[in-house]
Amino acid sequence: MTSLDEEKLFAARLHAVRNRPYLATALFALHVVESRQVPTMAVDRHWRCYVSAAFVDRTPVEELAGVWVHEVSHLLRDHHGRSDRFAAAHELTGPGERLRMNIAADCEINDDVFGDGLVCPKDAVRPGLLRLSEGELMEDYLRQFRLGPGTNGWAWLDCGSGADGLEREWDLGPCGAHGLSAQERDAVRFRVAQGITASPGRVPRSWRRWADEAFQPPQPWRELLGAAVRSAASGPGVGEDYTYGRPSRRSAGLPGVVLPSLRRRPPRVVVIVDTSGSVSDTELGSAIVEIAAITRAVGGRRDLVTVMSCDAAAHITQPLCRAEGIPLVGGGGTDLREGFAKALRRSPRPDVVVALTDGQTPWPKTKPACRTVVGLFPRDRRYDEDDPDYEPDAPPEWARVVEIG
Repeated sequence: MTSLDEEKLFAARLHAVRNRPYLATALFALHVVESRQVPTMAVDRHWRCYVSAAFVDRTPVEELAGVWVHEVSHLLRDHHGRSDRFAAAHELTGPGERLRMNIAADCEINDDVFGDGLVCPKDAVRPGLLRLSEGELMEDYLRQFRLGPGTNGWAWLDCGSGADGLEREWDLGPCGAHGLSAQERDAVRFRVAQGITASPGRVPRSWRRWADEAFQPPQPWRELLGAAVRSAASGPGVGEDYTYGRPSRRSAGLPGVVLPSLRRRPPRVVVIVDTSGSVSDTELGSAIVEIAAITRAVGGRRDLVTVMSCDAAAHITQPLCRAEGIPLVGGGGTDLREGFAKALRRSPRPDVVVALTDGQTPWPKTKPACRTVVGLFPRDRRYDEDDPDYEPDAPPEWARVVEIG
């Protein structure tokens, strides 16, 4: 039996660090575990890296360096947690669906992880091989392909539970040795995001986007939004779609008859962004980050999130494609009443309306027929020489309000 060549493996990690210095903290945080059950290299959610000695023996150092970066990318991008959430939201079970999630996660990573000193393995999963576009997220790819003849060549693929959330028999589990705690894992992500944000240099756009989201401090606003979305999802009228994907439990009482069950759909969300002259570019950047969080709150369904710019008038409403491609038009005065009116005229009507604003606006007089959340950019009291007693109208009592830090 081949013994693990640690010198070659760690030389490959050093090569990866030299070419991707912003990932150094994460690469050195991985603890290596030799395993004969792993086909190549794999990771678990506790930041252990399981390595096949035979794979290390037959793979050049330059290619091993790319595999190091690939595996740690699964953990930094929380593919295990995202896979668990996607599986729960879409009622997916079984190793076949987890393989599909592993393929989708690889597509998210491999479109820009190689090059600039890192060699791409010849059998790497790339979006183009599935006739898919580059630059998308794992959740987007999952909605665009199924397992079939085109994916049979990747049946061997196994990046571990750190890629798809499904525990393997070789996993040491949460109580095993050398695993990182939740606090330590968060600290590693923070240090990597800090390094990317401080000196982006030649960092790929996907990593810069990841760092912008990961570097944002935790905010009660996101918890509030999640509560509002969950509340809307459990309200009346949102479980009207029947599905045979999971038959009704009442079928057991009718032998030979399969009854469909009700399936809840995620809520539709309209986000109104205040683009008046009083909102800074930095705050508009924060709005983009919050929109990405809203998309995750509805299970990554970008087709259910619509973004609208509003200053003194409501501008073109459009579905969300990707966060960095949202055109925020405006620059004049503020009247969010126009934005609310246009949002509520949409068909189908939204379940949740989210307004991101500095609060310097008149508000609708009547409560909308859907849940409303207002994210306020903080403001000092504004002094007006012509009206020294001026104070903006407070958000209405029917809206749930929280300050965005």
